[in-house]
Parts: sequence; C-alpha cells; structure tokens
Amino acid sequence: MDAARDRGKRHRKLSSPQQETPGLASRKTAVRLLAAIVDARTSLDALTDPEHGHPQFMALDGRDRALVRAIVVTALRYRVTIGKMIAHHLERPLPANAHSLAHVLHVGAVQILFLDIPDSAAVDLAVACAKSDPRTVRFAGLVNALLRNVARGKAVLPQVLRETVDAPDWFAERLAGAYGAERAAAILSMHRHETPTDFSVRSDAEGWAEKLGGRILPTGSVRLARLQSSVPELLGFTEGAWWVQDAAAALPAKLLGDISGLKVADLCAAPGGKTAQLVLGGASVTALDISANRLKRLHDNLGRLGLKADTIAADIRSYQPAEPFDAVLLDAPCSSTGTVRRHPDIPWTKTEEDISKLAGLQRELLGRAAGYVRPGGRLVFS
Repeated sequence: MDAARDRGKRHRKLSSPQQETPGLASRKTAVRLLAAIVDARTSLDALTDPEHGHPQFMALDGRDRALVRAIVVTALRYRVTIGKMIAHHLERPLPANAHSLAHVLHVGAVQILFLDIPDSAAVDLAVACAKSDPRTVRFAGLVNALLRNVARGKAVLPQVLRETVDAPDWFAERLAGAYGAERAAAILSMHRHETPTDFSVRSDAEGWAEKLGGRILPTGSVRLARLQSSVPELLGFTEGAWWVQDAAAALPAKLLGDISGLKVADLCAAPGGKTAQLVLGGASVTALDISANRLKRLHDNLGRLGLKADTIAADIRSYQPAEPFDAVLLDAPCSSTGTVRRHPDIPWTKTEEDISKLAGLQRELLGRAAGYVRPGGRLVFS
C-alpha cells in the first residue's frame, strides 16, 4: 500500500507542470502567438500588450517575454524565406490544414536560421512542443528530422534570401505599383531589419539623449539604435520623463503650431502619444477614442507622465461636441502598411480589401472632424 502510494506521488511529481522542460513554455507561447497572427489576423501589439496581452504571454517572466517577441517578430520578417527553407526538405507539401504543425516548424526554424539559439536546443524544444499538442504529436518525428536538416543546410540561406521576397504577393505587388520595382525591392529589404526606438521627451532632449545612449533627430525626438533592456526598465520611465513615439508619429501634432491656451481635440487618441504632445504644448485637450479600453491605456500613460486631459469614449461618426474646438487633430485608423518595419505582422493580418474599407472610413471621419473646428480654426489629418 505504501509502495503504491509512493509510486503515485512520484508519478504526480513527474507529471507536474512545474517539471516542464525549461524553455518549452516560451516556445509554446511563440507558436500560439504566431498562429493568432497568421490564422486569426490578431495584431502582435495586442497579443504582447504588457497589461492586456495573451494569457500565455502574460504568464511568462520579462526575459521569456522578450524571447517570445524576438522569435515571433523574426519569424514574421522572414516568413517566406523560412517557408522555403522548410519546403526544401519536405518530400511533399504539408497538408493544407496542418497549420499548427507549420507554426511549430517556423518557430523552430527561425531560431536555427536567425537567432542566437543553439541548433540542438531549437530542435529539441520544437519536438517537445509538437509532443505537447494533440494536433501535432504524431508529427514529432517529422519535426525532429526536418529541423535537423534545416540546421545542416544553413549554407544555402544567403542565396535563398537574395531570391526571396519576404511579403505576401498582394503586398509586394502593391508596393511595386506605387513606387516602382527597384524602390519597392529596397523597401522590402529594409523590412527585414530591426527598427530603432524613438522617444518624445518632456524637456531636455539633449540630456536624455546622453543618458539613454541615443541621439537627437532634427525633429527633436531622441533615437536609440537598439534597446539594451525593456522600456519600463530604462532610466526616466518611472519618472515620466519621456514616452515611446516614432519620430514620424510626432510630426502631426507639431503641424498645429502654437496651441498654448487653445481648446484642442485629439480624435482616435489612444494610446496617447499625440495627446501628451498637445498637453505639453499648453492646450486644453479633449482626447476622444471609440474604445474605452484603449482610453484607459491613454489615461494610464498620461498618469505616468503627470499630464491631464479630458477623455471621452465615443464614435466620431455620432459624437457632437457642445462647442467647436480651436484645433482638431485626427489620427484616423489606417492600414499601417507604412510601419511594417516596426510592425511586421501587418502584411499578414491585413488584406487589400481592408485598405479599401479603411480609406472609406477615413473619408467619413475627416468629414465629421471638419465639423468640430470653429471658423478659422486648424485641422490636421494624419
């Protein structure tokens, strides 16, 4: 009886979640997030939001979150190349409905081909990942053999990169139509590279550039070529000395000119980077967004910065202000196809139809926003 009880205890201990293979949780999360992006067209930012992200992502510590994001971002940047490297070692294509298997292979292959992960660890964890999912457990042997072949065949990677466009056909064709083949190829090549990080600062841009190890751009933003830690761990974050905001995203608010003492509406305002600029410019700001959850994030961001604005959760298409504003800034919803280098999920979560629909929505919102401005006032659309 005691021996049986001891065997039961040993079995429970061995099967306990705490005994999971080190690194497996992060790889399973990477597979889950990649599936959500490619199959369900969920945005990467939403899945990795530090407060409202995917539950599996939220359960990881900071180091594993950073690894998961690196895996997924790189897998998206080189998605077509990785697919070719995998296909090269397949006798026949994967079944059309084998999405889960494909994601396991992509997560394993991206570590072998592009990240500083030992090949053996990448393969072993991919096999463990396959075994942990009933949909892929029968393919564990295939995962093992194929990824080992990918590792042995890495020498062909430079040639495959030269011959491959890492974007969906519709996206590459749209770029070529807008910019010409040569310039489109240069844009697509840049999409493979990590972006710098830009900051808007409350004051003393020169001082914060020095403290953070960055440089001041002509527009006044501070740029870091590479982050050495997560954003919340950087000097000045807790004190609210700055906020992350692309230099290009900071330009529309500047176009309003001197707004000191003016009543300004920031439409589609969340997450609040432009709102912060307007408040610091001395305006009395009303920040409006259709999403109450996104407005909460805006409120939290302003709170960290020690700034205040009136916030309204409403749809611009039906909202009517009590009186017109001196100035209105409308950052309308868009396809974000101009930000692919920072958001490599965009080509895989958007379609040409989405772009057409958004263009119609933008036209409608601009018409409404124009009605919010007093005669002689200012309107900036971005």
